[in-house]
Amino acid sequence: MKAIPILTLVLMLTPAIAQQPASPAPPVPEEQLQASPAQQAFLNLPLERRQEFAKHVNRAVELFQQKRIFETLDELAKAELIFTESPDLLNIKGSCYVEMRNFEQALAMFKKADQLMPNNPSHEFNIAEVYFVTGEWQKSYDRFTKILKDIPEGNLPLKRLIEFKLLLCLKKLDRHDEAAAMAKQYDFQDDSPFHYYAEAAMAYEANNVVKAEEWVARAARVFGDPAVLAPWQDTLVEYGYIKSFYGEGAGVE
Repeated sequence: MKAIPILTLVLMLTPAIAQQPASPAPPVPEEQLQASPAQQAFLNLPLERRQEFAKHVNRAVELFQQKRIFETLDELAKAELIFTESPDLLNIKGSCYVEMRNFEQALAMFKKADQLMPNNPSHEFNIAEVYFVTGEWQKSYDRFTKILKDIPEGNLPLKRLIEFKLLLCLKKLDRHDEAAAMAKQYDFQDDSPFHYYAEAAMAYEANNVVKAEEWVARAARVFGDPAVLAPWQDTLVEYGYIKSFYGEGAGVE
């Protein structure tokens, strides 16, 4: 049985809901710190209702990060009884649908969140990621290209991961020369796994699975922490180069 890929999703609560992001994500642009119509509607609620809503949403994030998806949805349902037009709520709900492999519903949730709060990097990333895993390569490439322009230099891990996804999109779009040039952008001195995974991707593309696995193993030795490599490994699964992050063996699908 073919393994189900795991999406690299970004959850980030807006300032109206929480002071700190739920997980690492691009910072909200300065202009978005001003309340959107949806945020303003939320801020018009009585304080006690806002606090109750925030409690349910923050609990939903905790449950989602523990992969307790149905419990997450139950918590979101409680939040919806208080306020429905929340980009945060929709973003988490979309992430739940992704875990359930319902990409159509997930995309609808992410797009609605993006309508309520346009150009939010968390929503944009998740939309691009759904396009990536469903094989809509041009749409994914266009979205990731847009996001990349707004990622600050200080967020190197996310910047490099997006560049890696762009490289893979280029290969699917038959822009092989551009992909090959992009793979050589950084070497082992770069403080990210990009070099190792780009070389692995090129080896997989050449059907040299042994060489590809050697590059992945080098990345594991250099970076050590599986949490650092997980989104890169997940990307190889999403793309079809390997069967599973935790499965046995690897190979071109």
